[in-house]
This record gives sequence, structure tokens and C-alpha cells, in this order.
Amino acid sequence: MSDTWYDVVVVGAGFGGLATALELCRRGARVALCEALNYPGGCASTFRRGGYGFESGATLFSGFEAHQLFGRWIREHSLDVTVDWLDPLVEMRAPGLRLPVHRDRARLIEDFSAMPGAPVEALRRFFQLQARVADALWPLFDDPDLLPPLSVTSLLRHAGRAWTYAPLTRWLGRPLGAVLAHHGLEHFTPLRVYLDALCQITVQCSAAEAEAPFAFAAMDYYWRGTGHVRGGIGRLATALVKAIQARGGQVLLANQVRAVTPVDGGWRVTARRGELLARHVVANVLPQGLRSLLDVPVGRLPRVDALAERVAGGWGAAMLYLVVRPPEGDSGSAHHLELVRKPGSAFTEGNHLFASVSGVADEGRARPGQRTVTVSTHVPLKKLAAMAPEAQAPYFTDLHARMREGLEALAPEWMGSVVHVMTGSPRTFQRFTLREGGAVGGVPRRAGLGNYRLLGPFQAQRGLWLVGDSVFPGQSTLATAVGGVRTAASIASAR
Repeated sequence: MSDTWYDVVVVGAGFGGLATALELCRRGARVALCEALNYPGGCASTFRRGGYGFESGATLFSGFEAHQLFGRWIREHSLDVTVDWLDPLVEMRAPGLRLPVHRDRARLIEDFSAMPGAPVEALRRFFQLQARVADALWPLFDDPDLLPPLSVTSLLRHAGRAWTYAPLTRWLGRPLGAVLAHHGLEHFTPLRVYLDALCQITVQCSAAEAEAPFAFAAMDYYWRGTGHVRGGIGRLATALVKAIQARGGQVLLANQVRAVTPVDGGWRVTARRGELLARHVVANVLPQGLRSLLDVPVGRLPRVDALAERVAGGWGAAMLYLVVRPPEGDSGSAHHLELVRKPGSAFTEGNHLFASVSGVADEGRARPGQRTVTVSTHVPLKKLAAMAPEAQAPYFTDLHARMREGLEALAPEWMGSVVHVMTGSPRTFQRFTLREGGAVGGVPRRAGLGNYRLLGPFQAQRGLWLVGDSVFPGQSTLATAVGGVRTAASIASAR
């Protein structure tokens, strides 16, 4: 094969694609990364409109401690990224509840224990169990070599820490709600509100449904290197692009891939700027998007079809992008708020909001004396799919109005002086990120042993790989990046 061939072409510069490309370059592969947009990051990006910079989705990001993946990359590749360690990280607000989540895990437990009617001993036993499970699972993210594909060395390391996995076994395939009931905590409302909100934005379902080990790990999210990237998460994505280029990788932004076709010895990638040939292709897209790139009907790739169906049972997002003047006396730091209007109702469709507010140090995000706010809520994809096109506009008009009402009721200090408003729907998200249906968050991790059937890199066909939030290890920017690193390891071993 000639020099016109790449070892790998990566389709999509979300964090799964960025991680795959960077790790392959580090291993000496010849890599091209194609991205349809003119900026990287995918669902975790920072975009500009009207002179303002907005986070695509309201969220927090983990993995920035020195020993974790993003922290190591910042150090090893001299990335121009500054992380602000916020405290509190987020504030939960619901009627009668104000709960700041600080960087000290013990402080959250103390805050719950001090609430009226709190079952203190049950709370402590529950959080002790949760900590044991989280301590067993988070090292798999901190050191991706512990995840599949497993070498003899990594198998021996797992054998040496097998005792740490014991607390998981009882709760595999069971919901977090069962754990709460076991500890007599199912009726302790403050904890249930906190867990329902946390699970909805991490494992993409309520605490009553969530696969317990996944939920236990997600509960540690705020204490595992979680921080605010100064200037927006897009700064990290852009820095990773530069690191890929410095390692010899080619990054082609504004170069949408239109088709992926098998050829002798590999694949032809047809993109806006021409064709590329590669021995392997890594698609940082949804499984639905992979079918489109291959131009194959449903039924041709059963494993991809099954994954697409699970994604279709998940969520899209409705968004508000606001420019506001901060309240008097504001500290100037970035803020993250989680708001619940009716704890007894589903944490979707405007009842549950996550809001990320830029800080004064986020240069370029807003004009002096102003801040940008990204607000999101989940909407069920199946409901939208069943809705007539003419019904969607009034549905989202009403939903965006409810979102503003929720902000005014629970975060009125940030709504006192709104300068500019943009709205977004799954259709908007699809247009900007090219994700079919505007799906966000990947596969909801509802209780069941099926969550453990696909625990490694996903090879749809020989030499054709899928990365992103729909495949293991699943949701979060860190998880998609870890999945990209392990996919790169699989490709390297196959070269």
C-alpha cells in the first residue's frame, strides 16, 4: 500500500474521536481526523453566536486530577488549559431544599445527616457502601489499561485487586432504588431528590431505575477531578487538536464525512474535501450515524441495530442559551445549578434543569458585566418520534416557557436582567452536532445484566470501530475519552 493510505481515519472530533486519534498518534500510527464542524468537541464543545461563547450543553467535567486522563494529557502534552476548582461544584435547589455540593465528600454526608428527620445511621451505611463500590470502579477510569482489551499484565492486576470488587456482586443487575430500600432510605426525600437529579444527568434515568454499580460510581463524579475549564470545554478540545497535530496527526475541520465504503485492504472514506483510504476507520458517531455512513439498511448489522434501538429509547435535550447581567454581590466565579420544581414528578421536560454559568475569568464568553448561561433539560426521544411535525413547535414553545419559569422560581437572582435569549431543541442539536435525532447522553443505564454484555471496544465490522457515549464505558466526556484510548489500544494490537 502506498503513502496515500492512513493507518486510521477517525470520523468526528468529539472527545471519543479526539482521544482515539491522540492515542494512536502517540503509538506511532498515521492518522487523519475528520470533523464536519469548524470546531472540535462535538456535544462537549463551546460555540459562538452573536459575539458570545456558550457551552453546547450544561454540564461539569471530571478527570482533571494529575493522575487522571485529562490531567495527564494537560501535563504530558503541555496543553494550554486552565482548570478552576470550584467550591461548591454545584448547588441543588428544589422547593424547601438548598444543597451546595462541596469538594469534601464528608461534608455532603454531614449536610444530609443534619436535615430534619434524617436517618443518620442508615445514611452513613449507605454512603459507606457507595464509597467502596466507587473506589473499586473509578481506578478503571484513572488507569485505562485496566479496561478491555486486557493484557496478561492487566489481568494479573485485576486478580490482585479482586477483593475490591466484592461489594459489587450483590447489586449487579439491580436498581439503585433497591439499595435505598435495603437501607430504609426510600422515603428520605432530600436524598431521593439529589440522587434522581444526579442519575438523570449521568446514567440517564431515575435512581429507581438506575443500574446500582453504575449509579454508585456516578455518585462520586463530583469528587473525582471535577472542575471548570476556563474559557469553556472547547478550550480542552482545541488543545487536543493541537496535540494531535504536534504528534504528526492530520486534523481536517469543516470536512464532513459522507460515506465509508469497504475496499481491498481497508476502507474508503468519502468526505467533503475528497477521499481518504485507511486500514481502520473509527466513527465517533451514534450507531444510527454509522448505518448512514455505510448506507446499509436495518437488519444488515444486528449489533449496531440493537445499540441504535437502545439510544432511541433515551433522550434529547431542550436548551436555553442566555446572556445575563450577574446579581449584585456575585463572586465572579463560574456557577453550576441543578434545579427541580416538583420532586414528585419525572425529572424531565422542564421539571429538572441543569444550568452552567460562565465566570468573569472565562474571557471571550461574554462582554464586560455580562455572563452566558447554558440551561438544559431532557426530552424523551420516543415521544418526539411519535409526535406530528406540526405539533413539535408548540411543544417546544411551551417547554421553553416552563424552563424560564423554573429558572425564575428557583434561580431568580440570575433572571433579574436577561440581555439575550436563544432556544434550542433536539432538532437544533442535530443541526449543530449532526447527531441523529439530537440524541444526548448515550444509552440509559437502567438496571439489568445486559449492561455488562459489551465491556470493551465496539468493532462493527473488521477494521470499523464505534466510539462515543453510546458504547462502553458510556456517558460523560471522560468516559468517551477513556473508550477512545482503549479502542486505540485494540487497533494498535491488530496492526
